Amino acid sequence: MTTPRLVLASASPRRLDLLAQIDLKPDAVVAAEIDETPLPNETPRLLALRLAVAKAAKVSAEQPDAYVLAADTVVAVGRRVLPKVETEAEGRACLELLSGRAHKVLTAVAVQAPDGRAVSRLVESRLHVKRLTPAEISAYLASGEGIGKAGGYAIQGRAGAFVMSLQGSYPAVVGLPLYETLNLLTGLGYVTP
Repeated sequence: MTTPRLVLASASPRRLDLLAQIDLKPDAVVAAEIDETPLPNETPRLLALRLAVAKAAKVSAEQPDAYVLAADTVVAVGRRVLPKVETEAEGRACLELLSGRAHKVLTAVAVQAPDGRAVSRLVESRLHVKRLTPAEISAYLASGEGIGKAGGYAIQGRAGAFVMSLQGSYPAVVGLPLYETLNLLTGLGYVTP
């Protein structure tokens, strides 16, 4: 009996690196192109869950013989969702907002099995960022590290020095909660190598 394929519904190199930490190597990586615009009055928690489930469902429709793993990370201050930063101006606005305050990182993971069963979990982490000086913000923006990242920073990089405390899951903040991911996969019958 052969184990069905594992497909990662994400183009994130960080998620591939995290899976490698637990000896999981997807057979394929298929980015799920979906509209990630929040719905009216949608909370950050519901947004993260909806997007992860939608990504898994979309890729599963294209890869019906595989276990499909998808995730989505949302950075929020209260009910305000911070963008996946595309410009220096967006990055500056995010870092200025996060400076000296607590925020949440919500990472949802969804798995769809070849038999159609689907499960998902949301992992919430709370972080507190030190008060950032204008020079620290400018230097971080100049590094380019925050581009393409939810909330404009990467905790696994230089921004790790900005985080005073973290309650929750470090891998979830990076982009994939490993404990929950492995439990969801094995719970649906995926046999790990």
